[in-house]
Amino acid sequence: MLRFTAIIFGIFLILASIALPADALGINEGHLENCPASQNCVVSQDADIKHTIDPISYHIDRNKARETVLKVLTVVPRTEVVEQTDNYIHALSKSRIFRFVDDVEFYFPENENVIHIRSASRLGESDLGVNRRRMEQIRLALRDLNI
Repeated sequence: MLRFTAIIFGIFLILASIALPADALGINEGHLENCPASQNCVVSQDADIKHTIDPISYHIDRNKARETVLKVLTVVPRTEVVEQTDNYIHALSKSRIFRFVDDVEFYFPENENVIHIRSASRLGESDLGVNRRRMEQIRLALRDLNI
C-alpha cells in the first residue's frame, strides 16, 4: 500500500511540473490562445488537425447566445464560471476523481455569428478525449436550446 501511494504521489508531481502557464488563456488580438503540443486541448481558431474543433454557430442575438452558454454551463458537472465579459467566458471544469482542472473558454466575436471555443487541461499529456467530448456535449445542449 505504501508503494502504491508513493507511485501515485510521484505521478502527481510529474503532472504538476508540466502545468499550463496562466498566461495561455483569454483573447489575444481577436483569437483564443493556441493549444500546446500535448493532446489535451481543443480550439476552434488557428488549430492544427489534432487540436481543431468547429466553432459553435448561432442565429440569435449575441447577448442571448452568451446568456444561453452561461445557463448551459450551470449544468455541466463540476464546472464553475470564473470570468465573463461581453465577449468572453472562462470556466473551470474539474475531473471527478483527481480534481484536475481544465480551462473552458468561449469567445463571441462582434461581427460573426459563431462562438469560438477552447478547452484545455492544465496538467498532463493526454485527457483521453475529455475536453473534446465536453465541448461537443455543450454544442449539443446549445443546439437543443435552438440558439
